[in-house]
Amino acid sequence: MDKAYVHGYDHRETIRLQDQASTLVELLHSDTSYPAGSRVLEAGCGVGAQTVTLAQNSPNALITSVDISEVSVREARRKVAAAGLTNVHFHQADIFNLSHGLDTFDHIFVCFVLEHLSRPLEALQTLKNHLRPGGTITVIEGDHGSAFFHPESEAAYKAIQSQVELQRQAGGNAMIGRELYPLLLGAGYTSIRASPRMVYVDSSKPELVEGFTKRTFTAMIEGVREAAISAGLVEPDVFEKGIRDLYRATESDGVFCYTFFKAIGEK
Repeated sequence: MDKAYVHGYDHRETIRLQDQASTLVELLHSDTSYPAGSRVLEAGCGVGAQTVTLAQNSPNALITSVDISEVSVREARRKVAAAGLTNVHFHQADIFNLSHGLDTFDHIFVCFVLEHLSRPLEALQTLKNHLRPGGTITVIEGDHGSAFFHPESEAAYKAIQSQVELQRQAGGNAMIGRELYPLLLGAGYTSIRASPRMVYVDSSKPELVEGFTKRTFTAMIEGVREAAISAGLVEPDVFEKGIRDLYRATESDGVFCYTFFKAIGEK
């Protein structure tokens, strides 16, 4: 699998992913559940940040969660066990080379994975082989081009763009959310339904100020500081100002917006 995870695998990133997952449960997953007995593949489970919600929403479905990183799979297994969930089985695997047979799964769930792949269309086509006829795939991705905020800040946009460029150089696409419909269409899925899921944050929503603007989005941009500056993508003083201005958007008169996209297709 050609997944180059630009954010890294350290403990800080694990915490950021957990914050993101817990903050966005209702927005992203309120309409994700699978019937009892369904065979569900979570392709690219990472550290299990989405797995817990997936398993809780569908307690009687049979979930197989895979990831290419052995470290991530261990953490995901630990997290699911700590939540007392028993309907998930984990495997270290490359989603381009799964050992599961054709037409094995009733549903496939892919969240925050395609953005890290240089061959997202091929990934969706490969996964379709493991989906039974009439089965569904659900894909969720963000889009860094959708970030906007008040007060406006050119430096903040440049800091964000440096992360977008790092991800592009690693073979990914931080703005892939807007492409979900055409990607699923190109991969041969039918009955495709795509919807934007905007996160709107102002100071009347303190849980989103902390959980999303600070600990999810801004923490992600902060996390590429050294790499972005070393690569010459942004001047150090501009990057630092950009981070300060993103935090400025969390103050009493600040606003931050970001859009995720969720799409469902059928085989």
